[in-house]
Amino acid sequence: MKAMVNLLVALTLSFAAAAHAQEIVTLPTRPGVTQAYFIARVPANSRAIALLFPGSGGLIRLRSENGQIKFGGDNFLVRSRTEFIKRGVITAIGDAPSDQQSGWGMGDEFRLGEQHFTDMSAVIADLDKRFPGVPLFLIGTSRGTVSAAPLAAKFGSQIAGVVLTSTVFRQTGPRSTERGPQLSGFDFATIKIPLLFVHHVSDQCTATPYADAQRLSDKYPLISVIGGLPPKTDPCDAFSQHGYYGKESETVEEMVNWMLTKPFRSEVK
Repeated sequence: MKAMVNLLVALTLSFAAAAHAQEIVTLPTRPGVTQAYFIARVPANSRAIALLFPGSGGLIRLRSENGQIKFGGDNFLVRSRTEFIKRGVITAIGDAPSDQQSGWGMGDEFRLGEQHFTDMSAVIADLDKRFPGVPLFLIGTSRGTVSAAPLAAKFGSQIAGVVLTSTVFRQTGPRSTERGPQLSGFDFATIKIPLLFVHHVSDQCTATPYADAQRLSDKYPLISVIGGLPPKTDPCDAFSQHGYYGKESETVEEMVNWMLTKPFRSEVK
C-alpha cells in the first residue's frame, strides 16, 4: 500500500513538473509560414502572461538540440525571463517567423505590418487557449517596441496592457541594417489600453533618448532606471544602460508591480 502511495505521489509530481516545463510551440500562421514561440516555464500561481518582443531583428533562433531548448539569450527581456517567472508571470518569447529567419530578422516594415499581426494573433490565441482568463501583456524592448506598440493598438481590449522599454522613438540606427521608420511616426494615443514606458536615464543609444520618454510622462506612467553596471557593449546593445545591465531584477520587479496593479516605484536606483 505504501509503495502504491509513493508511486502516486511520484506520478503527481512528474505530471506537475511536465505541466510547468519550458516548451517551444510552433504554429502555422500564413500559407507556408510558421511562427515559433517559447514558453519559459509556467509558475505555479500564474497571475499574468508576458509576451516578450526582443530587440534588433527579433531573431533568437529557437531550436531543440539533443533534447535541450536553445536560443540567443543576450537581450534584456530574454535574459531576464526568470525574473518574470519568479514573480508569478507566465513568460513567452516570440521568435522571428519562418519567412524572416534569414539575415538580420524582422525589419520595421514587417513589424508594423499585417503579416506580423496575423502571426501574433495566432500566438495570442494559443496562449489564451492554454491559460484562459489570465491577463496578457505585450512587452517590447528597443526594436521590439516597434512590434509591441502597434500590436497593442490593433489588439486593443483583447490584451491587458503593454510595456515599452528603451523605446525606439527616432528614425536612426548605428548599423545600416537597422535603419527604418522605427516609432518616429507612431501615435501612442492609438493605444487605448494601459501603457507603461520604462527607460534608463543614461541610455546613450541615438534612437532611444531618455528625454523622449520623459516628454511623454505627463500622459503615461514612466519608470526611470538609474545606475547599474558599467557597459560592456556598444550603447545600443544588450549589456549597456540601453539593456538595463546590472538593473535587470529591480526593473522587472517594478514592471510586474505595474502589471499586477500594485504600487510601483517610478524611479529604480
